[in-house]
Amino acid sequence: MNPSLDLLYRLAAFGVSIYCGRKAWYGYVERKILFVSDDWWDWSLWSRQEFYRDTMPIRYWAQMAGTAFASLVSLFGAIIGWQPGQLNF
Repeated sequence: MNPSLDLLYRLAAFGVSIYCGRKAWYGYVERKILFVSDDWWDWSLWSRQEFYRDTMPIRYWAQMAGTAFASLVSLFGAIIGWQPGQLNF
């Protein structure tokens, strides 16, 4: 693999990890987290909702867990890098 592509992949993964980690941290501190729908066609008000820890705890913690998991997976990808063909199951 081209070393510059691997470096680009690692930098992008590290950036996503930092973004998700900050989102989870601020969600924990402010007791609310913004949910952004991944549906490309629906950019209405319903696709951008804030979940509050006191009023919607299940949705809040589900969003927090997903954001923290995305941060950890991205950090793992930044450390390991892109290694196609190396993982043989």
